[in-house]
Amino acid sequence: MIKYFGKRFFYMFLSLLVIITATFFLMRLAPGNPFTSEKQLPPEIEANLTAHYGLNEPWYIQYFDYLKKIATWDFGPSFKYKGQTVNDIISEGFPVSLALGIEAIFIALALGVLLGVLAALYHNKWQDYSSMILAVIGISVPSFIMAALLQYIFAIKLQILPVARWDSFAHTILPALALATTPLAFIARLTRSSMLEVLSNDYIKTAKAKGLSRGVITVKHAVRNAMMPVVSYLGPLSAGIITGSFVIEKIFGIPGLGSHFVTSIQNRDYTVIMGVTVFYSILLLLSIFIVDIIYGMIDPRIKLRAHKKGA
Repeated sequence: MIKYFGKRFFYMFLSLLVIITATFFLMRLAPGNPFTSEKQLPPEIEANLTAHYGLNEPWYIQYFDYLKKIATWDFGPSFKYKGQTVNDIISEGFPVSLALGIEAIFIALALGVLLGVLAALYHNKWQDYSSMILAVIGISVPSFIMAALLQYIFAIKLQILPVARWDSFAHTILPALALATTPLAFIARLTRSSMLEVLSNDYIKTAKAKGLSRGVITVKHAVRNAMMPVVSYLGPLSAGIITGSFVIEKIFGIPGLGSHFVTSIQNRDYTVIMGVTVFYSILLLLSIFIVDIIYGMIDPRIKLRAHKKGA
């Protein structure tokens, strides 16, 4: 057990180091600098700003200084947000993004599993066809198009939900739906195919022969075993929700971390870009690790020691 966890944390640390390194050098290779704007700064002021933030140091000194700061959970000051550090921006924006992400994940899991189970139970019937048509639409339509469509229908035409902002629970519904559409479709397709496979197994036929009701067979025997591919998808789902929220937050005017990230790219705010990237990378790596643990809890046949060969 200890050896397994040690190996996983080592690979997580190695992956994080690669992400930090790649982000650092990509920022340095990008054209322009954080002080590039429509109004050209005097050379003296730009030189002072560059020296103040240590951008005049050799690249290797800047790199190792940045690693030291990350080790102490200090992402440095923002170049564009005066008087604010990257840690402050993360502390302010992440709770909003987290609330939106949790709501979107809940919608995707609840509706996706429901549609997938219905499609499998009523295979080759109108319930199956309707669920899969919705899934195809969800996969085909990008989240930003879905966001605009939801705004037009429910906010402009029907006027039953607010079009943007983040002031109440009603303001969260449309962005959460827009963010959940694509993962919901994937979960529905995964659940359907897995349920069809499970329902054809011998132990399901035995349960039917014993006279168990359809509801008991579905809930106690079929759904749990059919959830394994869905659980495996939770890691990529978290990544999709996180990266997808960047655009959704900008469209709906949500003051989340994704909105700050998009603005920092436009402003060439290096420290915010790198800090948010590293922060989200840590969350993603941890979520994948937690999914592996949940995977073993759902299926007792899966043991941690079984991963020693492939982990």
